Amino acid sequence: MKIAAASKELSRGVFWILDDTILAFPFRNDGIGVAKSGNTYNHKKLWYDVKPRGCSKPYNYYPRGRVDISNKGKAIIYMNPEISEDWIPSVCQEFGIRETPIIRYDYSQHYKCYLDDGWIPD
Repeated sequence: MKIAAASKELSRGVFWILDDTILAFPFRNDGIGVAKSGNTYNHKKLWYDVKPRGCSKPYNYYPRGRVDISNKGKAIIYMNPEISEDWIPSVCQEFGIRETPIIRYDYSQHYKCYLDDGWIPD
């Protein structure tokens, strides 16, 4: 996979795919947003502050994912399996990923969205 040049710094963070747009929130590398608590740690808490104006959908309506960085500096993208591989270059650009990331499709309840059987709005 060829990754387009990016000017952004490699970052952890979360994202949603809203129809034909990526809504990405890279966490600053100064420790903000990477703690296990606070409003930026998970999609649910962050959604309140970042959802598009006029959106009445819950945080778990849209397909979503997370970017993490391994101890060796390798990007790992965890995401709902309904997110097409076509979105991977956009995720890489938004999070400053310059090398081919590890992709982990997450079939758990945690990443379910309206496209999944058994999805429950939260």
